[in-house]
Amino acid sequence: MEADKIKESIKRAAQDLFRKFGYHKTSVNEIAKRAKIAKATIYKYFNSKEDVLHSLLMDYIKLSVDDLIHQNTPEMDEEAHLNILIMKTCRLSYTVCNEFIGWDFIRESTNSQDFLKNLSNELEEMLVSVFSQLSGIRKHETYLQRLRFLIKCSKSIVFSFAFTSVSDSDVRKNFVSFQKEILPYLVKAAITI
Repeated sequence: MEADKIKESIKRAAQDLFRKFGYHKTSVNEIAKRAKIAKATIYKYFNSKEDVLHSLLMDYIKLSVDDLIHQNTPEMDEEAHLNILIMKTCRLSYTVCNEFIGWDFIRESTNSQDFLKNLSNELEEMLVSVFSQLSGIRKHETYLQRLRFLIKCSKSIVFSFAFTSVSDSDVRKNFVSFQKEILPYLVKAAITI
């Protein structure tokens, strides 16, 4: 097998197992067995199970962000466009945690906090880069700093209610509340210069 095919096989096997059993309950041995390779082969391509997860998540996030950015949206002003993009990005962040990692692992593992912080920072950099390349988005440094602030605030709020919500319906209520009561003010503050 070519290196790229092996790496994809590992990621595909890990994704299936993470979704079925959760990150914490999936072992490297199980990933190797599902990918039909030796356990040592995984370590040839990834330093750890966490690196496999990180690679999976970044692939998923990049694809999703590209889809969000390039979706045909009707002509709308900058404020409405940012509102929609930030809300979709927040839902994406929640989906990543819900489907790939699992909330039990996130709430109970000390390593998960650092992992999510690093992932969140990478997502932030990707979003600022992508948003700054959109047509109609202003490019000067003050604006990009405000955009970064908008993304940081949104991420923090979404992660805080995701961590503290007891049920999916609580999460949905919090998303609606965030979208209607908080996000419009954050976006207005970010674009007003």
